[in-house]
Amino acid sequence: MRKLLEILGFVAALQGVAGLVTEFTDWHWGLVRRAGFLDGYEIYASVALLVLGVALFAVAETRKPGA
Repeated sequence: MRKLLEILGFVAALQGVAGLVTEFTDWHWGLVRRAGFLDGYEIYASVALLVLGVALFAVAETRKPGA
């Protein structure tokens, strides 16, 4: 379970960073910009994904290895 939480946290944090990079540069990558229902809220969604990633890492740290 710990590994799964770490992987999900990494993916969420990566997508959050990708969304912020997309908003502030010319690079176009990540899933946040492709979700049509998030038009106009991309920055908020990216920050929320970063917070979710950090929260998942924190929960993973509280779990025992292998449990």
